[in-house]
Amino acid sequence: MATLGLLSPEFPASSLSENLQAMSATGATSVQFDLVCAVGTTFPAELTDEEIAAIRDGFASHRLELSALSGTYNMIDPNPLKRQAGSKDLDRLISVAPRLGTKVVTLCTGSRDPQSMWRRHPDNDTPAAWTDLLSSVEQVIQTAEKYDIALGVETEVGNTVNTVRKTRQLLDTISSPHLKVIMDGANIFQKGELPNMRAKLDEAFDLLGADIVLAHAKDLDRDGEAGHVPAGLGKLDYPYYLHKLQECRYDGAIILHALKPEQALERLAFVRASSPAGYLGS
Repeated sequence: MATLGLLSPEFPASSLSENLQAMSATGATSVQFDLVCAVGTTFPAELTDEEIAAIRDGFASHRLELSALSGTYNMIDPNPLKRQAGSKDLDRLISVAPRLGTKVVTLCTGSRDPQSMWRRHPDNDTPAAWTDLLSSVEQVIQTAEKYDIALGVETEVGNTVNTVRKTRQLLDTISSPHLKVIMDGANIFQKGELPNMRAKLDEAFDLLGADIVLAHAKDLDRDGEAGHVPAGLGKLDYPYYLHKLQECRYDGAIILHALKPEQALERLAFVRASSPAGYLGS
């Protein structure tokens, strides 16, 4: 059965314990965790044995699963020095992920926008951007293979991998069992595709369903944009999305995000109510 979880930076707190307690109190059991919530940065230069033990003990004491570790940097940043630095940061994060208790690290395929890795840019679809993406992924996939970590990439209309077909192309080109998919039904619709929602969801799961390592649950409120609103408060056909996750036998974490802490209880209840009978665990 799948489980429901949350994204840790959306629950700001003054300490790791407060952050974990706030998520645990909602009834969530899984977390996509960003180390910024424990040590103040996503990519620490070093994690001590004591810091690793504190994170593991914190998750255990709050009965939470560290389902994935956030490792996002701009993989096609127009500045090659920033891409190189990001790759080194990600290598370091991957190497510590097993000691933290997870086998999944999330990626961002990036944007040519120099200020935001998530913002649409006309150069995202150029051959040069694709070449840079392949180079960035190839650099870190060897580290993922060494530490037996799955790297999750996500279709995102503001990124260079902005369609499910490009996501499939990336997986096929890299051809490594350590490159997997983060499925987010609110991120896959190009402008004009919302009227064909179920057909587009069918396509996404047909192409990528066998490679899903993590699922996201948020919503979209406008055509041609990625989702930025909580699950159930937008246009996504949630019962069908969750049906497709069950149909492809995905049994990992479904991470709710794009929400405020005070919305978590209600949105978790919505996703539970929208799910097929017997699909979600406690």
